[in-house]
Amino acid sequence: MSEVAERHRRLAAGFTARVEAVPSDRWQSPSPCPGWTARDVVDHVAGNCGRFLGMVGKEPPPAPAVADDPLRAWVSARDALQTALDDPGVATLEYEGAFGTSTLEKAVDGFQSVDLVVHGWDLARATGGNEHIDPETARELLDHLLPMDGMLRSPGAMGPKLDPPPGADDQARLLAFLGRRCW
Repeated sequence: MSEVAERHRRLAAGFTARVEAVPSDRWQSPSPCPGWTARDVVDHVAGNCGRFLGMVGKEPPPAPAVADDPLRAWVSARDALQTALDDPGVATLEYEGAFGTSTLEKAVDGFQSVDLVVHGWDLARATGGNEHIDPETARELLDHLLPMDGMLRSPGAMGPKLDPPPGADDQARLLAFLGRRCW
């Protein structure tokens, strides 16, 4: 199993725990993502699994819609992507994207890994869940994202970054960099 497949498994498990923790009456709660509810956050992350698979000519199996069953929809999407990442022949398939030639595993590691953590926080914030991000993961993501500051600020990608409070930990710095206020 590749390092990317293992990282995805670990980060997806954290996102799954946050989806499982959503009280049934909180799915329509507004999230920190402007205009999105908690359900919309899950729809976005689950939908990305299918988009990544589609980049290499694969399709996820039929699954319930997030509107009907957010947890089952997410688990189905997560498992389909994980199965692809666990297969070296699929994980290393190349595609031509906006940033040139890449592979499924590189795309997932560079984008979905961030979404699993940050949108996991968004989901927790929207629904009163556990907002803690593992400090090592926060540091890794911050190191990964800082060099992409200009690209992240392009239209439709991320909102403006915020200034974290003095002495902020890596979680607060990461979230502020991505335009989220957690203090």
